Amino acid sequence: MASDGSDLGTMDYKCICLTTPGSFTRKLEVGKNVKPGKGYALVKTGFVGVCGTDYHAFGGNQPLFSYPRVLGHELGVTVVALGADCDDAGVNVGDNCAVEPYFHCGKCIACRRGKTNCCTSIEVLGVHIDGGLCSHFLCPVGKLHPSATLPLDVLALVETLCIGAHAVFRGQVEANEWALVVGAGPIGMAASQFAMAEGANVIAIDIDDGRLAFIKEKVGVLHTLNARSPTILDEITAICGGDLPTTVFEATGNIHSMKKSFEFVAHGGKLVFIGHTKLQVEYHNPLFHSREMTIMGSRNALGSDFKRTIKLIEDGKVDVTPWITHRCTYDDFEENFAEWLKPETGVIKAVVSME
Repeated sequence: MASDGSDLGTMDYKCICLTTPGSFTRKLEVGKNVKPGKGYALVKTGFVGVCGTDYHAFGGNQPLFSYPRVLGHELGVTVVALGADCDDAGVNVGDNCAVEPYFHCGKCIACRRGKTNCCTSIEVLGVHIDGGLCSHFLCPVGKLHPSATLPLDVLALVETLCIGAHAVFRGQVEANEWALVVGAGPIGMAASQFAMAEGANVIAIDIDDGRLAFIKEKVGVLHTLNARSPTILDEITAICGGDLPTTVFEATGNIHSMKKSFEFVAHGGKLVFIGHTKLQVEYHNPLFHSREMTIMGSRNALGSDFKRTIKLIEDGKVDVTPWITHRCTYDDFEENFAEWLKPETGVIKAVVSME
């Protein structure tokens, strides 16, 4: 196959589009001619991960969305063809890749400082622009992260894992320190796994005993507590040997949880907000000031996070075995998606096979 895709000919393109909140429509273009331009690759979608962003968009509760929109930003893809000027990208035709779905401008203050994850005009696949819930699409080659060993369904997990990984790397977690993860959902799971990979002692709290059991049994977090306990602060302090955790990751985005998290941070410690809310977060200034607390936000991930995360999975330092709890195919996506919306389904991570 020519590197510029000139001999691709035509192919059938299919996608599932969220036309309006609560309504999916299927689209098929027979004999579509797609050729990657300069710096782009044509990729075939293998697996798509489904996350809270997609559920919120379906429910009409995602403020960043405009409709219609093709969902899908957690992607495992195979490179079909490369456009011009891709020879030094480290990606070849036939490579299986995770997709870094954050397209940045390269010009703003954040981009100029290397923080492309919070570009002032960022466009996220499946959110601001059409995503990967389709047979194939064009992607900047620099946003593809190959692996010679990981299967496509695992590569579809990498983006979610990177959200937690970026927070842990940004928080500069150290070996043997106590780290508290508030929220035992997928992002809290990811933060827990990468904090443990850095050698930290992790405590996870949540209000859902089922999730706490899962993160303890399947992920290996030794200390789990129900956040509704009236003595939660004393219980955390007891686990930490009389101190409080030096790094706290808030991974719920719940306003009450976000406010409460300030109380869990040790003197001289850090509070990393992974979850976010549209509401105003308030805190007690004497508490914040007396502890000389460092507060930081963590948004999306960097290309370096993708590379580092893939390597940690390849080396067996991060176990993704527990993650995928539900699967479906392209053909039965809509009926399964409706089931996954129900809390009693117990979804941790669902993936869609596009084959």
